[in-house]
Amino acid sequence: MRLSKKVIAVAMASMMMVSMTACGNSNSEPAAAPAPATPAPAETQAAPAETQAAQAEAETVAASVAETTGEGGTVGVCIYKFDDAFMTTYRNALQEILEGKGYTVTFMDGKNDQAEQNNQINNFIAQGVDALIINPVMTSAADQIIATVKDADIPTVLINREPTAEQMSAYEKLVYVGCDARQSGTMQGELILDTENKGDINGDGKISYIMIQGDPENVDAQYRTEFSVKALTDAGMEVEQLDLQRGDWDRNKGQEIAQNDLAQFGDEIEVVFCNNDDMAIGALQAIQAAGRTVNEDIYLVGVDALDAALNEVAAGNMTGTVLNDAQGQAEGAVAAMEELLGGKTYASGEQSIYVDYVKVTPDNVADFQ
Repeated sequence: MRLSKKVIAVAMASMMMVSMTACGNSNSEPAAAPAPATPAPAETQAAPAETQAAQAEAETVAASVAETTGEGGTVGVCIYKFDDAFMTTYRNALQEILEGKGYTVTFMDGKNDQAEQNNQINNFIAQGVDALIINPVMTSAADQIIATVKDADIPTVLINREPTAEQMSAYEKLVYVGCDARQSGTMQGELILDTENKGDINGDGKISYIMIQGDPENVDAQYRTEFSVKALTDAGMEVEQLDLQRGDWDRNKGQEIAQNDLAQFGDEIEVVFCNNDDMAIGALQAIQAAGRTVNEDIYLVGVDALDAALNEVAAGNMTGTVLNDAQGQAEGAVAAMEELLGGKTYASGEQSIYVDYVKVTPDNVADFQ
């Protein structure tokens, strides 16, 4: 077990008290009293007994502090924002795994503010945490984050938002655990190709779609947007983009964008691509309000396989979603963190660990509920 600095400090302080107690007893006799040539048996045992008691107290204090700091040590976790539905699932999984292993874990809400998250990272470093798990607010801030943790020599796992391999290579005690967003985009396109008319509901020879994107600064949003459509064109389908707007992963924004597009384009919209399930559920609300029926006159797909989305897939209100395995990623992140704490380092080009996505359709949705 790695004891925290606090444990060591308390234990040392307690042992110093033991030493001072022993010295105090040796000087407590009156100066005028001659020291006996042969101490009485009771006198020879008094000081050791007191010392043993003090030692026992020191051990109790150290054990108590060790219990409060966790058997595995201390871990600081930075989440880009707490009210993101997927990251809430991920955060809960991390907490259960880490605390189950005896770690003391503190979670911080970045509130979608990179400056706020930078301060949180610096505070964790000042507190002397043993390891960090960071879900960056902005992928573009990776250089600064990596430089900070490298300078502090703290083993760090980045999650959910992947820096470039070049950025990662700057620090050998750094690893990324997540999914390859290109795979999720490809699977979204495949969900449309798997329908009876391959997405061409009106039979005009092309798939007309709207794209509700997450944060375009996020590489996941970029890849899901690109590769969902690429899957269609790679299959020889002609496509027409009617609209692309950022919904910032937010359900209300997804609903608003879909509502406006349905009012503008009407029956021209055959497919609604959403970069995540929360926006897809918002889009579903707009689709139903407009009198459209998913899987009959319009298709709708998302990513994450949130419980709410799984229910809609099972009910036939979503064409499908793509499982973004929060549990698997959390397990992978903790495993990688423990390897780093054990002394493992990662060579350039070997610092990304991926967990596969899975397509979820009405045929297999029961397996994930």
